[in-house]
Amino acid sequence: MKRKIVEINEELCDGCGECAPSCAEGAIQIINGKAKLVSDNLCDGLGACLGHCPQGAITVIEREADNFDMTAVHQHLAPKPTVQHHDMGGCPGSRMMSFAPRPQPEEPPKPHGQDFPRASKLRQWPVQLHLLNPQAPYFKDCSLLIAADCVPFAMAGFHETLLEGHSVAIACPKLDDTEGYVEKLAAIFSQNHIEKVTVAIMQVPCCRGLHMQVQQALALCGKDIPLEVKIISLQGEVME
Repeated sequence: MKRKIVEINEELCDGCGECAPSCAEGAIQIINGKAKLVSDNLCDGLGACLGHCPQGAITVIEREADNFDMTAVHQHLAPKPTVQHHDMGGCPGSRMMSFAPRPQPEEPPKPHGQDFPRASKLRQWPVQLHLLNPQAPYFKDCSLLIAADCVPFAMAGFHETLLEGHSVAIACPKLDDTEGYVEKLAAIFSQNHIEKVTVAIMQVPCCRGLHMQVQQALALCGKDIPLEVKIISLQGEVME
């Protein structure tokens, strides 16, 4: 039958994932970095996702499509017993998951009274991008780490592997009010001698927004600063 249904322009879609949580039927998922309509019979054609696409990649059109099927929606949203994460559709960055404890290497026993915590590698305060002053002394002649908020929680060795020897700014491209972030970063880059910028983001699509903001800031500041990107898996492993 011919009916209204969403259409996604993959050329415009940047995989941010903003649309997926607004689809109560789970008809839209991020697959290979692009928003996809999983199945015609899962889409009711109401277009609740339209206002959540910053790129304008989603429209409602009229075409031949299978009938909307609420029974199929319930089956689609039902937890899959063979899948370890709770796949409720929607954005991968907000999808519920549970991780089984992984075996930890045994550490030699410490002498009595020597069970001290590891020393922090943090060199500054504050760390949240909104609060940082581009003229702060810790930005002078530094290597700068720009990390998504979730990275230190996922990555057990964050301090030793990424933070040590770096000044740091943390931000969340999905939940922060990011207006002004590009200008703030550009000011930090232009007003200081930054030896290198490392961006650490999670593997979820919405996290790529932070990488894009850093790239825009580097272009705006007019300096050729080396940029490295580290992508962290949901279980804290460096993917690249």
